[in-house]
Amino acid sequence: MFDLGRSFLASVERSPNAPAIVDGNTRLSYVEWMLRIGSLAGGLRLLGLRHGDHLLVVMQNRWQMATLHWACQFLGVIVTPLNWRAKTDEIEYCALDADACAVAYDAASAAAVAESAACGQIQRISVDDTTIGNKATEEKAGGTIAFDDLLAADAPATLLSASADDCSIMLYTSGTTGKPKGVPRSHRAERAAAIAHVAQNLYSNGERTLGVMPLYHTMGVRSLLSMALVNGCFTCMQRFDSGDALRAIARERITHLYLVPTLYHDLLADPEFHKTDIGSVRRLGFAGAPMSEDLLKRLDGAFRPDIFVNHYGSSEIYTFTIDQAATEKPGSAGRAGLNARIRVVNLGAGKPDELAAPTEEGEIIADLTGDEAFQGYWKRADADKKALRQGWYFTGDTGYFDNDGDLFVTGRVDDMIISGGENISPVEIESVLSLHPAVDEVAVAGLTDERWGQRVVAFVKRRSSVDAAILDGHCKTSSLVDFKRPREYVFVRDIPKSPVGKILRRKLIAGEYEREI
Repeated sequence: MFDLGRSFLASVERSPNAPAIVDGNTRLSYVEWMLRIGSLAGGLRLLGLRHGDHLLVVMQNRWQMATLHWACQFLGVIVTPLNWRAKTDEIEYCALDADACAVAYDAASAAAVAESAACGQIQRISVDDTTIGNKATEEKAGGTIAFDDLLAADAPATLLSASADDCSIMLYTSGTTGKPKGVPRSHRAERAAAIAHVAQNLYSNGERTLGVMPLYHTMGVRSLLSMALVNGCFTCMQRFDSGDALRAIARERITHLYLVPTLYHDLLADPEFHKTDIGSVRRLGFAGAPMSEDLLKRLDGAFRPDIFVNHYGSSEIYTFTIDQAATEKPGSAGRAGLNARIRVVNLGAGKPDELAAPTEEGEIIADLTGDEAFQGYWKRADADKKALRQGWYFTGDTGYFDNDGDLFVTGRVDDMIISGGENISPVEIESVLSLHPAVDEVAVAGLTDERWGQRVVAFVKRRSSVDAAILDGHCKTSSLVDFKRPREYVFVRDIPKSPVGKILRRKLIAGEYEREI
């Protein structure tokens, strides 16, 4: 199988003059981008980075970050991206954990990188020509070099230094509980995932996508790689703004959107949405979190896409399941992807053959021999022991197969509400409440209750005036069984979410939210 460097080179040779990347006034064809990637790879080699080294990258989506990603693929350097909003303690932890040899950063992350002692001891690459620390410290640790100086370095790289079995990237899990875990992924797995992404979203040659999902997240990386495979164009957005996104869609004639539900919600809510030419968008895809039935219907009506894909997966195994007609069975995650095998086992099962019955909720597991799968966490034997069993990855997600064989994801094992001895999934309740026209967003969590163990509480961001009694009446007339109805409603200004749109229930449980006045 090709490594990723050969894959990119093949696209350059196939369509050298096709538009490859757009970032503000920077517009590069494949051959123009290849020249910069090659120069940067040479500069990184001159800096001392070698095959198997880790390059920590802490920056926003921009052409420089995408170029660093591809330069690493040619060199066999392991790109290790972090959230540009990461605090110093997380950067410090990951720099030490990954044994990083260098760190690349921009103005958005410069302050946090500056306070990291570990980053002060390795080579630093500044995209915005921002130095950190004092001059003595800079000289002692090798100093900070400007990204542009690396591009200009007279050091042609020996390209194609990686093989398909080498490590391409190490993503870090979000770390919502405990320390983040490194997820090393090979060129083989990354390329297989990109090819599957192309096929499952029915991409055509010359596709154009909005590169807004962060390049420290598997969704952003998949958009970057899949565009290259089909000589598509990746339009960078350094940070999401619904108005800027709408203008980019119209200006760049974006053909495909691959976003988390939160960003779709914000696009529809923007006052300029109905004035914007979105006719070029023919394909929609989402992942990262469930999408409410109401939002599905509104998006389908607004875009009328040719295909609307619900993608369910993880950093560890990019694709679990795919539903290419998300609006036909709202809530369904579909069936196993091209490179996947999926099972649902009994909650608490220790073995992959302890299968749950159809419609019975259990834990979702995935076959580790699939082409997109990782082989284990970085230096975390404890995590491997918990999640990897007899050739299967135990995801920690809960769900069930319906009688048609379609998978429904109901939440996380840790999110399950146990009230009066009954297992209650927050996602089912959220789906019901989201259909009320006055509900903008909703999240459900279990709060400690002396009698019931946990009580079901709905946290609601309102679109218009509504009270608890009306919402309770809505639940009573729905298909929701009585014991699953929320016992309390809390009206909030916003639902706390991770940078990629996942609901942070732990913050709701801890009271870390702002009530609506």
